[in-house]
Amino acid sequence: MGQFAEQVVNGLQLGFVYALIAVGYTMVYGIIKLINFAHGDVIMVGAFVTYFGLVRGIPWPAAILIGMATCALLGVVIERLAYRPLRVKGAPRIAALITAIGVSLFLENFASLRIAFGPDHRQFPAMVTRLQWNVFGVTISSVQVLIAGVTVLLVLILQLVVYRTKIGKAMRAVALDMDAARLMGINVDRVIAFTFAIGSALAAAAGALWAAAYPQIWPYMGIPPGLKAFTAAVLGGIGSIPGALLGAVLMGQAEVLTAAYITTDFRDAVAFALLILVLLVRPAGLLGKAGPEKV
Repeated sequence: MGQFAEQVVNGLQLGFVYALIAVGYTMVYGIIKLINFAHGDVIMVGAFVTYFGLVRGIPWPAAILIGMATCALLGVVIERLAYRPLRVKGAPRIAALITAIGVSLFLENFASLRIAFGPDHRQFPAMVTRLQWNVFGVTISSVQVLIAGVTVLLVLILQLVVYRTKIGKAMRAVALDMDAARLMGINVDRVIAFTFAIGSALAAAAGALWAAAYPQIWPYMGIPPGLKAFTAAVLGGIGSIPGALLGAVLMGQAEVLTAAYITTDFRDAVAFALLILVLLVRPAGLLGKAGPEKV
């Protein structure tokens, strides 16, 4: 039982990182019905910016905040230059999807250039002293405490922003009906840009936490966690923040328990099989709501 409990804790560590990424996916989709495939590469940028802050002696909370601010700005720039022109011109959704893939490839390849981050792997410095504690027979590390604490704090702040602020009310209005929100005087473009900023900031924090747990970074590091987090968002119900959190935790548990008790070769297969099984029963995801489509 002690070993099983430790694997559950490891699954929570992975699930918490997925959660911050999945929330960014689900927020953008909830507002403009776009799967932002460049989101995974924002994780990479956040990890690198945090890395450069740490190697220059900046304390880890400030380094993460700098990474979050940088990626928030990057998210706004991506939305303004890549997605907004398509939205203004009424381009089909497939055009926005292809553009998202193009932005993703651009970020990965630009980051690989020597004038940017370079193609080499880098060892991510430790943000906290690596300690371990035995709690009721379960070994918990300082890195796991860091990941859990930062994730819970950011999710609570996000909940306050979404449900207790004016911009949060505008976000919920735009997600419900963009045209009606515009008629009520809401600046829809500003709300969408803010959503991209928030989602990208959370992705940056996730990138730093991912690098803290698995301390190597490189320009293509955002692809695996980005894909898994997107799957988690669909599993929980794309467009639902609680669904994204639930799906991320389940995805993390499925991967870790499969690797521990079956084989590491099947960890991805079991995680995606879980998604398929859930969607066969609930096509909208665990907490998603099926609704009529506008014609």
